[in-house]
Amino acid sequence: MKKILLYTIIFALLPASLLAKAYTVDEVPNVRRINAREYVSDPEKILSEKATMRIDTLLSNLEHKTGIETVVTVLPSIGENDSFDFAYSLGKAWGVGKKKKDNGLIILLVIDQRRIQFATGYGLEGVLPDAICKRIQTETMFPALKNGDWDTGMVNGVQAVCGQLDGSMQNDGSGNNKGMAGPFYTIFIFLGIFALSFALIYVKNRKANCCPKCGKHQLQRSGSQVISRSEGIKTEMITYTCRNCGHKVIRQQKTYDDNYRGHGFGGPFIGGIGGFGGGNDGGGFSGGSFGGGDFGGGGSGTSF
Repeated sequence: MKKILLYTIIFALLPASLLAKAYTVDEVPNVRRINAREYVSDPEKILSEKATMRIDTLLSNLEHKTGIETVVTVLPSIGENDSFDFAYSLGKAWGVGKKKKDNGLIILLVIDQRRIQFATGYGLEGVLPDAICKRIQTETMFPALKNGDWDTGMVNGVQAVCGQLDGSMQNDGSGNNKGMAGPFYTIFIFLGIFALSFALIYVKNRKANCCPKCGKHQLQRSGSQVISRSEGIKTEMITYTCRNCGHKVIRQQKTYDDNYRGHGFGGPFIGGIGGFGGGNDGGGFSGGSFGGGDFGGGGSGTSF
């Protein structure tokens, strides 16, 4: 009885990392290959069925809207492996992301390391940079994960990721005013560029109709002669007459020839280059098979 009690105590004191199965990359079930509607690889059923279904729905909607492929992996242990290296290797092995877009994302939760890790494909580095990954982890996932509430932590994190990637996130979490600053700033920049362009055109026109003899802005086009047409380009000698002093100025000018019907000028495009909704990438984002991306880019991990 003493030996049984001693073994029981020792077993109870063993670290969870020694009791949990340590998975390798090859041992993680590729659920997307098994069922295209599943996005959560959770072989030990650490998440509840309700949480898993919620994440599947969120990531299915994200893929249909944006084409971004995401896999959530929840494992009890990966041994002594680094979480980023593991997530990166998993994404690489499965080819997470659309072909030529490399828009894949791995979200890995390792229980015994108490760590959440994001790994992104090259195509997501602009819209989901490392700083945003870190902020989502610390602000939306950390509070629940540190208390062992895996369901809430993972669902909250996936919701935040989807909001960032599909554009539905209203602000960056730094305050409501900043969330509204983006559109106004864009409009301000656009108006500034428009005003500058208008001013440059005005100055150019004023300079062009200035008479070199009397200095008045009274030059007016009074005649023209076409001297050549080549590959859709028309060259003319244009005569301008000053309405103030009668001085004449002749200038050479090249413009597109409206009568040219050669290589693409003077007619509507039919088809275009590649076209939308065709080619190797298919029409909508919902088509195609899983596992065509060249995974690898950035990411961020947080211990809780």
